[in-house]
Amino acid sequence: MTIVDQIIDLLSNHGGDLYFGEQVTEAEHALQCAHLASQSGAEPNIVAAALLHDIGHLLHGLGENIANHNIDGKHEDVGSVWLQGHFPQLILDCVRLHVDAKRYLTATEPGYLEDLSLASKKSLELQGGPFSPQEITEFEANEPFYKEAVQIRRWDDEAKVVGLKVPPVERYRELLESVVISK
Repeated sequence: MTIVDQIIDLLSNHGGDLYFGEQVTEAEHALQCAHLASQSGAEPNIVAAALLHDIGHLLHGLGENIANHNIDGKHEDVGSVWLQGHFPQLILDCVRLHVDAKRYLTATEPGYLEDLSLASKKSLELQGGPFSPQEITEFEANEPFYKEAVQIRRWDDEAKVVGLKVPPVERYRELLESVVISK
């Protein structure tokens, strides 16, 4: 089974649980995020990153209620590591950095924290809260794809609409195959 087959399988057959504290499933959230990226005219790597940003939730095996037990499953790291060797660094970094992008935005953009969903606010606490001034500087200086991760984060925040009709995961097969690193 190829990595693309595995991704399609995960989202199709294991993405039916509600996304922590939200009223959409993991798969619905991923597909909405990818749809938003696609609708904005984003390049294929960014659309793929939007689709894959939360894949770690389907891999960590800790369930979606772990935040209720004050546990951070580090889904961003789990997902990035699992995708490593299959996708370009841009995608890996967007997956790995989308949580830090939330921390960054809460520290740098007035009103961003207040607009987060209750579930995102709860997970933010577990993820370290807003960045400190030093963390902001390091994020901007040391992460070449931080701006792309911030954009993924914005779509992530919007991709929680109950009943929104978007293309199915199979529609992204060709796009994913086009950005996979050849071995």
